[in-house]
Amino acid sequence: MDQDQDQKLSFFGIGPVTGVILIPVLAASIAATVRWPHIFMISGPGSRILFYSGLVILAAGLVFYFSTVRLLLKGLRETRLMTTGPYSLCQNPLYASILLVIVPAVALMMNTWLILLTTIAGYVVFRIYIRREYSELEKFFGEDYRIYRTNTPEFFPLPLKKWFGRKQ
Repeated sequence: MDQDQDQKLSFFGIGPVTGVILIPVLAASIAATVRWPHIFMISGPGSRILFYSGLVILAAGLVFYFSTVRLLLKGLRETRLMTTGPYSLCQNPLYASILLVIVPAVALMMNTWLILLTTIAGYVVFRIYIRREYSELEKFFGEDYRIYRTNTPEFFPLPLKKWFGRKQ
């Protein structure tokens, strides 16, 4: 570890700035969908298949999210770089679970494509602000973090290097 023992990692990271931007986008998308469902509908009205598919995906996304939170809290408590579990799939599993699984699941459950705009906006906000977290992690964990970043996908949990046999 390269940090002073008195310093601690930030719990929230870019979460608050992301939330301030995305919660209004999500709320506006939901409001527009409720007001004009016929414009934003994915499938015919009352699509039970979409609703139940979204519900299953939402449940999986929440399990992934909360297992990530559990590991994050452990890492913060111990000031340790987490690289196992969800963190072995991508460097930012909290943001990925929200934007790639939870928000799309809600879109399916509500039978609307408009909510998916939140995912697009969220990814743009993520790309703009994530460097703050990276700088903090590099200060705390130094070379260990640089190696982890090199070997782990940033956002999309597709470990292609691992799947296709690249030695790490």
